[in-house]
Amino acid sequence: MKIVVIDGQGGSIGKAVVEQLKKNLPEYPLTAIGTNSIAASNMLKAGADHAVTGENPVVVACADADIIIGPIGIIQANALLGEITPTMALAVSESHAKKILIPMSQCKISVVGTQSMGLSEYIKLLVEEVRGYIQSQTKQ
Repeated sequence: MKIVVIDGQGGSIGKAVVEQLKKNLPEYPLTAIGTNSIAASNMLKAGADHAVTGENPVVVACADADIIIGPIGIIQANALLGEITPTMALAVSESHAKKILIPMSQCKISVVGTQSMGLSEYIKLLVEEVRGYIQSQTKQ
C-alpha cells in the first residue's frame, strides 16, 4: 500500500497527518512530498519513511500511489500561495489513487456538506478514512 502525503509552505498539515498515521497505522510506509524543502523536512521529522521535494516527485509518486493525502489545494493549480503548479495539480487529480483531502478554506474552495472543524478533528477523520480504505482493499 503506497501512501503519499503532499503539503507545502511549512508542512504543518502534512506533519500532523504523518504523526497521526504513523501512530495509528505504523505498519504502512509513508512517502512525504513537500512543495519546498521546509515542508519535506518537517514531514520527515514527523516520521515519514521517505521525503522528497518538488514537482517531479509529485508526478512520479502519483502515478502509482494507492492513497494520496493533503490539503484540498493539492488538486488546484497555483494553490498554497502558488506552490502547487498546474502539473502537480493535474498529477494528483488524474491519479487512480484514493484521494483523501482536508477541506482547508484558505484555498478558496468550499465543499458543501462539510463541517467546519479544527485541523486535529479533520486528521482524526482522515486516519479513520485511511484505515477503512485499507481494510476494504485487503478484503478484495
